[in-house]
Amino acid sequence: MKRTRLSTRKRISDHANELGRLAIGLAESGGHLEAMLWEKQLTALVNKLLHDGAEDDLNASLDRLFDSHALAHDNLADILESCAESCVMSLQEQDYDILLFNVPLLVWSRFSIPAGTIAKGTMQTLKTQLGAHLFSANAKMALADYLYSPDQLPRTFVDTWLLMRELGGAALCNTPMKLDISSLPETNQFLSDARYLVGAIAVPHGTPLFRWNESDRCSRESALKEWVKQGSPCLEPLLTGCAFQLLIADAYHAACRAADMASRPYSLRASVAFLQTTLGKPAETLRAVIGGFHDQRLEEYRIGFGPRDSDTIFHGVVWPLLGAEDETTDVANEVESILRESGIKEVLVHSQRFPFEFCDDCGAPLYPNTEGETVHAELPEQSNAPSQTLH
Repeated sequence: MKRTRLSTRKRISDHANELGRLAIGLAESGGHLEAMLWEKQLTALVNKLLHDGAEDDLNASLDRLFDSHALAHDNLADILESCAESCVMSLQEQDYDILLFNVPLLVWSRFSIPAGTIAKGTMQTLKTQLGAHLFSANAKMALADYLYSPDQLPRTFVDTWLLMRELGGAALCNTPMKLDISSLPETNQFLSDARYLVGAIAVPHGTPLFRWNESDRCSRESALKEWVKQGSPCLEPLLTGCAFQLLIADAYHAACRAADMASRPYSLRASVAFLQTTLGKPAETLRAVIGGFHDQRLEEYRIGFGPRDSDTIFHGVVWPLLGAEDETTDVANEVESILRESGIKEVLVHSQRFPFEFCDDCGAPLYPNTEGETVHAELPEQSNAPSQTLH
């Protein structure tokens, strides 16, 4: 997945240097045929390094290109993602395209948001609905029997590649796959968070992957509408006590990025609903304070919620900048618009630069108040809310 990288000047390996050379060649190619040549060589080397588990070489090359050649960095990141989430496998002399997919869910709850093993019956129902509404008619599917939290998704390109190969083989051979959960980390609990259904499909080489790739004129929007309608009842038993929103299935990395983007406004709306429920007061009684927090650059906006008649901050939300967003992007107005749509009448946007700091004692983010100070978010003592921070 493309990400912001810290500069490094360490000497890198021959393989990492070669990745950089090929990526620069692709970035500077003058035509489609030349680009195809560079891409073929680059893809072959990436696949070899994934097979060898050479994560350090992959990241070292990305780090070096991030400093020296932005377009080559993005080209290499695209190919790394593609190779980690897809491949071609053969069965009985027939080639199949394998794709690791991800189906995000946005969830909020005053209680703990579940993550864990999915029962066999629920698994079969989910596969039926996914196959009927999101994937092509020829797709064979394997679904991991686990509802992932963000902390439990593969953390590296190599780990993603290994999961893709394992699930892809299970899809191709139509064999059940039981995930080994012994090595998965524990889930951090937030008021609002994402959960993920992860699986793989296998389709005859060169044929449609998704319903909207087929010739029956199904659109992504209509496919999502049917998935929400039919998939939501299947997931309700897994998410007792939670409100949730389904997103559309997509290639693994694209779905992760879509969930990151969609989770920001979802978290704001969830915060307003949570505070109304917890405090027993309408949204009009609340005030939101927005501030931009900077390290070497603008890293994120933090939004503090509190009562209109006090400078207290009850609750906080972090809105990280993603992708190409920076100080020139009008994020603050987007945040303010969502807050007002959610019923918040008083919104204060600070123009000052807040330092990118956290509490020295507990590590929690500090949020801006009306006076331009950064403070802890603390709900009134009578509240039994599980969390003060949203992701």
